[in-house]
Amino acid sequence: MFTRCFGYPKASVDRANNQNNRGSNMDVSTELLDIENMRAYTYKDLRVATEDFRPENKIGQGGFGSVYKGTLQDGLLVAIKVLSADSSQGLREFLTEITVISDIQHENLVKLHGYCVEGNHRILVYGYLKNGSLDHTLLGSGHCSINFTWEIRRKICIGVAKGLAYLHEEVHPHVIHRDIKASNILLDEDFTPKISDFGLAKLFPSHLTHISTRIAGTQGYLAPEYAMRGQLTRKADIYSFGVLVLEIVAGRPNQNRLLPVDEQYLLERVWQEYREGGLERMVDNSMIEDVDMYEACRYLKIGLLCSQSLPKSRPSMSDVMKMLNDEIDLNEKDLSDPGLLSELAKYKTVKNNTLGTTFSGSGMHENSSSYGNTETSYANMNFTTVTGR
Repeated sequence: MFTRCFGYPKASVDRANNQNNRGSNMDVSTELLDIENMRAYTYKDLRVATEDFRPENKIGQGGFGSVYKGTLQDGLLVAIKVLSADSSQGLREFLTEITVISDIQHENLVKLHGYCVEGNHRILVYGYLKNGSLDHTLLGSGHCSINFTWEIRRKICIGVAKGLAYLHEEVHPHVIHRDIKASNILLDEDFTPKISDFGLAKLFPSHLTHISTRIAGTQGYLAPEYAMRGQLTRKADIYSFGVLVLEIVAGRPNQNRLLPVDEQYLLERVWQEYREGGLERMVDNSMIEDVDMYEACRYLKIGLLCSQSLPKSRPSMSDVMKMLNDEIDLNEKDLSDPGLLSELAKYKTVKNNTLGTTFSGSGMHENSSSYGNTETSYANMNFTTVTGR
């Protein structure tokens, strides 16, 4: 039996798993008493840091609420994530985010400095990352002044792989992020990527084969076995990472309804070009002058390998890191049909698991909900409802 998880007792994990049943009147501050390595800020501290949450300091918006840039009294630049008072769904994720990463430190994971629980205020305080998220910069539709060279993209792919390998293989119990996507990859001033938003994360003790759970995540990044049957393993994160790698190399989001029908889904298009020997056509032409075309195409193949339809066909994250660094060969004989979104679209709905989350082999149960943005998926999601970014 494991008794401590990232610096907090198992009792806190159980409370985090079960507190959704208590509704919005739960005493969150009581739940956080056991959390170590985490500072509790006052609401006044954060009002001063953001100049009373001035609109000019607002740098993000989601279903959870707003994010503001702020400066603490010691001069530290921070990103302050304010949970909407109307977002009762987010209370569970608020607690999960704090408990899961309270004692984790890694160069490729976002740094959570602390939180505020005061009255009806629920606020998280992160380190500020100058270059924002991948979906707003590399994949955004608006103007971006950043020149995403091949070296930068390569660095981002390897950094995210390092962060996931740490969560999957070095931390005990292991952590499944469940929502790896472009908007959850933040970049610091030297383009080191940081995995963020652990509100949907699951602890995954090594003696389990899988977790059967209600579905939460984002359309286009969901592994097929998870999307259709609710079977969650670390391989679900690896599938999402594979899609992310394709986005980074191609410089376009995994779904775009503005394109012709046969080009809307990036994973399908990359697979088609691979089979026809035209993979170079999928490399973002905005970096055509400085790109190592052979390496870029190899990264696309790694993305395809990570997004295989069968979980057992996907490599571990430590092997993915070695492939990205060209330390081990990618055997193209291992490449088979990926888990395509068009195949998932045949399923109008996914069976609703009324028992909530079942930890296979442990007999533990919990309810599951999700928050964040309009792309978040649920057990009854309709896979035909796909919107462009």
